[in-house]
Parts: sequence; structure tokens; C-alpha cells
Amino acid sequence: MEITGSKSNSLLFLMLMLLCFQLHSKAQDQSYEEIGVGVILDMGSEVGRTVHSCIKMALFDFYTINSRYKTRIVLHDRDSHGEPLHVLSAALDLLEKTKVQAIIASDSTVEAKFLAVLGDEARIPILSLSPTPSSDNHPYFLQIAHDETIQFKGIAAMAESFRWKNLIVICEDTDSGRDMATFMINVFQEKSISVTYRSLISTSAGNELVQEELHKLSSMQTKVFVLHTSPSLASYLLLNAKYLGMMDEGYKWIITSKTMDFLDFMDGVVIESMQGAVGFKSYISESRDLHKFTSRWRKEYHAKNPLMEVKEINAYGIWAHDAVSTLTMSVERTQAVEQVLKSNIKYLGKTGSSQKGTELLNQMLRISFQGLGGAFQFRNERITAQVLEIVNVIGKGERRVGFWTTNAAFTKKIGKLNSVFDHGLEAIIWPGGIATNPRHRMLEMSSKKLRIGVPMPLRSGRVFQVSYNAETNSTVISGFCGDVFHAAFTALSHNVAFEFIPFTNNAGSGALNYNHLIDRVHAGVFDVAIGDITITANRSLKVDFTLPYTDLGLGILTRNMDASMWIFMKPLSSDLWIVSGCFFILVGFVIWILEHGTNEEFQGSPTQQIGTTFWFAFSTLVYAHREKLQSNLSRFVVSVWMFVVLVLTSSYIATLSSLLTVEQIKLPSKGFIFSNLTSWKQLYTLEDYADALSLGSKKGGVDAIVDEIPYLKEFLTRYPSGYSMTLTDTITNGFGFAFPQGSPLAPEISRQITRLREDGTLRMLEDKWFTYQESGKYLKDSVPKILNLQGLRGLFLISGVSMAAALFIFMLRKVHEKIHFTYTMLAGGKLAFIMRFLMPKTGNAVERR
Repeated sequence: MEITGSKSNSLLFLMLMLLCFQLHSKAQDQSYEEIGVGVILDMGSEVGRTVHSCIKMALFDFYTINSRYKTRIVLHDRDSHGEPLHVLSAALDLLEKTKVQAIIASDSTVEAKFLAVLGDEARIPILSLSPTPSSDNHPYFLQIAHDETIQFKGIAAMAESFRWKNLIVICEDTDSGRDMATFMINVFQEKSISVTYRSLISTSAGNELVQEELHKLSSMQTKVFVLHTSPSLASYLLLNAKYLGMMDEGYKWIITSKTMDFLDFMDGVVIESMQGAVGFKSYISESRDLHKFTSRWRKEYHAKNPLMEVKEINAYGIWAHDAVSTLTMSVERTQAVEQVLKSNIKYLGKTGSSQKGTELLNQMLRISFQGLGGAFQFRNERITAQVLEIVNVIGKGERRVGFWTTNAAFTKKIGKLNSVFDHGLEAIIWPGGIATNPRHRMLEMSSKKLRIGVPMPLRSGRVFQVSYNAETNSTVISGFCGDVFHAAFTALSHNVAFEFIPFTNNAGSGALNYNHLIDRVHAGVFDVAIGDITITANRSLKVDFTLPYTDLGLGILTRNMDASMWIFMKPLSSDLWIVSGCFFILVGFVIWILEHGTNEEFQGSPTQQIGTTFWFAFSTLVYAHREKLQSNLSRFVVSVWMFVVLVLTSSYIATLSSLLTVEQIKLPSKGFIFSNLTSWKQLYTLEDYADALSLGSKKGGVDAIVDEIPYLKEFLTRYPSGYSMTLTDTITNGFGFAFPQGSPLAPEISRQITRLREDGTLRMLEDKWFTYQESGKYLKDSVPKILNLQGLRGLFLISGVSMAAALFIFMLRKVHEKIHFTYTMLAGGKLAFIMRFLMPKTGNAVERR
């Protein structure tokens, strides 16, 4: 019994000792220092809730594994409600009242600027989720999100690989948005890529303003857009772009990680509007720890939000997790700091020194570890991404098409670089459902030999000529069209193999319909059709034409006719000739009336007076009249008449000169309508042109030839004298090369044609093939119409009024002289003397009878 009691006491004593040891150990475990850390997030958003849950899970996991740590981070949560002013107020409250040693803040750029200043003043580390790089003047501001500017180099590389020479950049109308737009422009310029337009849209823009800006963008030739805005503004823009048809075939949208990192949180309607867009996303490498953490996060998220759909955890949640892990390790290493200043900041005024905050910052900058998101280490107060994921928005989500690495390379898999030839990207489904991007199609075309259809022209010459080379057993082209083709294709940045295939009709004759050649291109028989092919609206419905490389419109070719012996009569109409002659006679008659009484040169026998009158009148035509006029009225009439003669003779000489230069036919401005002609015939060769013009229409030939301007230039080169050409309105669109619809070579060749025109190569080739003497005139102005009475009646009216006024004044003077003479006779008694002298003689005569 004693032995049993002794054993029982010993066992009880041992149990009590174990219990005391456990209580002592637990007491020691609870003797840790609490370090306050502020968390300012928009708790009402899914992103904010995701980041907050990841932070709490990170703390739980870290202290579960490191239970012997003597420090514990205590979170002090603040809801910003998405308002920058709330962020500023919460930060001030955390620093002044709660005495936190660090702050974790949301991704807003505006908020980040406020917090960066506060962090420097309080010497407290600010861990920001903003991807926009901040100034190096804020050492306490740490960016835990990847630097968003890295992806701009990837976008530039993609544009270069796809040969997009022009882009449109769309950013927010904020300070950071404008800075990012400028940064992108500089990056693109390094790759010789032009930003044709920079669109800055306010974050508060209404539906009307957004659609107005998108309308402006859709009217531009550039159809490649780089979108770098917040997810909310991007959603609004993309919905309107879809509504306006800017997500259809032909458009290209590149969306940055600022939006794509939040794709999982966007509405299905927004994702539907983004179909075909290509996006750059922050890349989180897969690992077993990440998989376990994601699974736990989904369960906890569903438990707290049972009625909400579980979203995928995004990069911001992973970055927050790794940042908190860094913070816990740094806090533990700064345990030697025992006291914290009572006041870290005094309402935006002078701040006290926070040695612990400075030491905490230094420890965070030294730590490097492998987190859930990969290697985590601050460089220049920020985390720099080494890899970016490239995705294609398809269906209800995204599809990975490759990666972009900071060593300027695309790859389909990490660690395996692909050749530059295939760009390291999977096939992209572009807007409109096009499965192959333009650059890949260009490479496909360049890897095969193009089948180029060439028409067999009847008139082999300087415009276009096709021949067969027996030595090489190949078809050879030459002439102006051939040289333009070779110059354009040679200038391409990639080699394109091709072969010329002559095209004739079924009978093998060269007399073919060019529409049949266009049909062959449309059917895929030929990859290209070149030659003297006129661009028309109907043909453009089947193929894609390049820009024209010849003059637009039709020309008129006529023979320089020998002047008729009566051609000098043509400048004036018949009524004008008659009126002019009558006025010459009228002027002579008026001058004779005014000068006959006082001027001896207008006196004499009737025959002499008539001769003098006609001589004076017609000598005014050549300013050769020598008779001196004595009456001022005569001088007035002659002065007015000389002005009329000056205008009449000047117009006559100008019109006669034009008629003697060339006789032309002018086409109607609305087109050349053969049904309006009395007769016409079809000619084929230049020799036929010359023969028909030589004969003229009266002898079975033609009076004029209507044809494309290059052919008329070739004719004038071969027949430099005796013929003339006149330009008309642009009835046709010139010559162009025909490609199948959607061919990437068509815009490439068009750009080369534009370059050839700008650098003078086209002009040089034209001078090479169409050099002709000046005698073969190339007139652009129409011949003036013949002069008629309708146009000059004002002159004759002025002359007629002047003569009528002179005659009226002359008659008034004569009447005045008669009256004055009669009055003088009466006043002097001369009339009574004459009456007395006559009356006696009359009376005597009566008496004698």
C-alpha cells in the first residue's frame, strides 16, 4: 500500500510539472511585440476584398510556420470607398492615432501620390499596389505591383513584328495618363513606329463625349489602337467601340495590363465586346504552393460570400501576399528598435524622426525570397517583371498565345525561345474572327512563289510590254508599268518570289477582256495581276487595287489641222462682225457731222467727203487716223471709240492665236458617252491612231482619239509632231495592280508606290519612257469660246451713248446759234430795213400790171 501511494504521488507530481511547463511555454509564446500596419483598400470592390483576404491569409500562414517570432503584425483596416480623399484621411488617422509602422494601400495612382508624400514626411514605408512608376524622390514609397512601363517595349516589339507602322494611343486625361502616353510614344519611336494620334479621355466623360472621340478615331486611317486606361474606363470605351463597329474586321486592339489584370472581375457583356483583342498581363508562374494557396482562398472566399461567384485570384492578391511576407520578416529583424516616437506626424507639418521606420525600410530592401508570385526583391523601390503574359480575348475569357520576356523576345513557353520568324506566338483570333494576323499572312505569301497574271497587250511598246526569254524559259515584262512593278516589289523589306504567267483568251489571241483577268484574280487563279489595268468601281468589288501610279482621267488626241484661209473670221461671231462694221461707219458719220462745218479736211466735193469719212472711221482700227479734230465733241467720241477698238482687237488677237495653235474637242465633265456621237470606231495600235487621224472623219478616219493618258503620251513620243493632247476631267482612276481581297501585299505595294511618287522615282520612269518634243503639245487649258455680241454689247452701248450725247449737244449748239442770230437781227433794225426795201418794189409791180 505504501508503495502504491508513493507511485501515485509521483505521477501526480509529474503531471503538475508538465502542466506548469505548458503554461509557462504558452506565456512565453504570448510575449511578443505587436506592430501596427495600416491597410487602406476599397473594401466594396472585388479586387479590394481579394487583396484583403490574401493579406490576412499571408499573416496566418507565416506566423503558423514561424510561431517563435517575437513580433506580430496587427492589421488596422480602413475602407477608402474608392475615394482619394478618404485614402488621405485614413492615412492621417493611422499615422497620428494608431501609430502604424507601415501602410499597405490600393492601386489608385492619385492615392499613391498622396501617400508617397506622407510616407516621406513620416518616414514610414508605404507599400502601394499602383503599377505606375513613381518619382525616385520618394524613398519610402515601395511599389509591390510590377512596373507597367515594361510592357510598352513588348507592345512596340509586337507592332514591329506585325509591321504596324502607325498606332493610336488611348489613355486617361490625367497627369499619369499623359505621362504614360508620352512614355509610350518615345518607346514606339525607337522602333520607328509612329503614333498618329494620342487620345486622352477623361475618367468622368459621358457617353456622348466617348462616342464623339471614338467617331473621330474611326474616321482615321490607322486602325491599330493601344488602350491604357483603368478597368472602369476601358469597359466603357470597349462597349461603345463595339456599338460603333470598331471591334469588327480590320481593327486591332492592344490592351495593357492595367485593364487585363482585372479581366476576371469584368462583366460578361464587357468581355463580349473585347472579342479579338490582344492583352498584356502580369504573369504569375505556377507552383505547388500557389496551387494550394489558391484552393484555400477559393474555399474561404466562398464561405464568406456564398451568394457570389468565386472569381480567380489575380496578380494583385499574390503580390500583396508576398509583400506581407516581406514585411513580417523585416519587422522581426528590426525587433531591436524598442521605442516608437509618440507622434510620427503633425497634420502635414513637421514630422518627428522614425528610426524604426527607416530601419524597417532598409530591412525590406535587403530581403529576397521566393514567394507565391516568384522571386520577390525590391530594386529601386519597385518590383520589376521579367515575363509578361500575352493573351487573346476569346469567348467568355482569355487564351494564352505566348509570353514576352524583358530580353526582347517572344516565346510560347517559358525557357524556350522561338525564332523571330514565327514570333513565338500562337495563332491570334483578331476582331472580326480573322484567325491569321496580317504579318503571318505576309510571311506565308513570301514563302511561296506568287503567280502574277500579265495581259498580252496588242500594242507592245512603252506603256507595257510582255516578251518571252528563251534562255531562261520565262516571261519578261518591261515598259513603264513593268518598271514601276519591279521598283515597288524590290523596295519591300522581305523577299517575294514570283513568276509571270501570260494571260490570253481561250483562242490564244491577245485581244482580251481585262475583266476576265480580274475574275481570275478573284477566283484565286492569280495572286496578282499587273499591267495596264484601269481601276474601276466594278472591278474594286472583286479585288483590292493598289494606289494608281499613272495620271488620272482620259485624254483627247487630235491632229494639228492646217489653218483655213478664212480662219481669221472665226474669232468673232457673224452678228459681232456686222455690228462692228456698222459702228465703224456710224462713228465716221458722227465725226463728219461734228467736223464738217469747221474742219476743212472734212469738206470738199461729196466724193471727197465720203472717202475722208470712211478712211477716218476704219483707220481707227489700227490707230492710223491723221485728220486733226477741232471739235471737243469729236475728240470725246473718238476717245470712247478707241477704248472699244482696243478691247475688241485684244480679244480678237487672243482668240485667233488659240485657234491657230490647236483645234480641240472637249469631253463632257460627266463622262464620255458614245451614244451622243454620230459615229465612232475602235482602234488598237498606235499605227491605227496615226492613220485614222491623218485621214480625218471625212475620208474614213477620225477627228479625235479618246484613250488613257499613258497611251497618248506614248503616241506623242513616237509621233512628236503634228498631233496634240488635251486633258479632261478625271473620268477614270488610272492604272493599278490588282490583288485578291484582303491581301496584305496590296497596302504594302501602295505604300511603296507612294514612296516612289514622293522621292521622284515615278517622274523619272515617266521621263524615261514618255519623252517627247515640245511640238507635240500637251495642253491643259480649254480653247476660249469665240467672241459674240452678247459678251461685248456693253462696249457698243457705251460707244452709242457717247455718240448720241455728242450729237445732242451739237444740235443744241446749232439751235442756240440760230436763235442768237435772229435775235441780233431784230435788235439792230435790220429786219425792218429789209422789209421797207422789198415792199415798194412789190407795189410798183402791181401797178404796172
